[in-house]
Amino acid sequence: MSVTIELAGEEVLLLPEKALYWPREKMLVIADIHFGKAAAFRALGIPVPRGTTSENLGGLDMLLAAHDIEHILFLGDFLHAKAAHAAATVQTMFAWRERRPDLRLTLVRGNHDLHAGDPSALLRIAMVDEPYRIGPFAFCHHPDLASDGYVLAGHVHPVYRLTGRRDSLRLPCFVVGTTRAILPSFGSFTGGHPVEPADGDRLYLLAEELIFPMEIR
Repeated sequence: MSVTIELAGEEVLLLPEKALYWPREKMLVIADIHFGKAAAFRALGIPVPRGTTSENLGGLDMLLAAHDIEHILFLGDFLHAKAAHAAATVQTMFAWRERRPDLRLTLVRGNHDLHAGDPSALLRIAMVDEPYRIGPFAFCHHPDLASDGYVLAGHVHPVYRLTGRRDSLRLPCFVVGTTRAILPSFGSFTGGHPVEPADGDRLYLLAEELIFPMEIR
């Protein structure tokens, strides 16, 4: 299930897998995948589960199988920290890339990328700085960056808190405004930051395989 909306005169799909698809460009847009975050925690002596890199790559493979995708554009924070260059993480990413030799990859550098350093050139990822313009869109990491294009950004890891009488639930969401849209974090080990919509914002909440608009009153 996906939701089709119009942004800056272009039809795009908001996907429940926490990604955006631009059909005209056959482009998948991903925010904040944070490869190597678990490895960075383990390097600090914090016991966290292994396998998050494979899980993230598996998520990309599912989207590649479901949509006609020629280009993946990452909205920053591709790598979490210098520890993301650990041999096991890098080898897993190399193996995935070798299976997708014709896929175009572009990374808009985010704040974590500046600290972690660029990924290996062997991954053949085009490195660009924000704002990166294609058509009407300005692809950024930071949503508050000034641009004359419609901004597609990440960085925030937006979630919305649903509250009931005795319980609450935090769900990742898209935040779609008049001049910018913020994508949820794609990474499987990234957490989230609660957001409240500003005037003119629309929220699209994600719950497993579902995506649905949040009625704001």
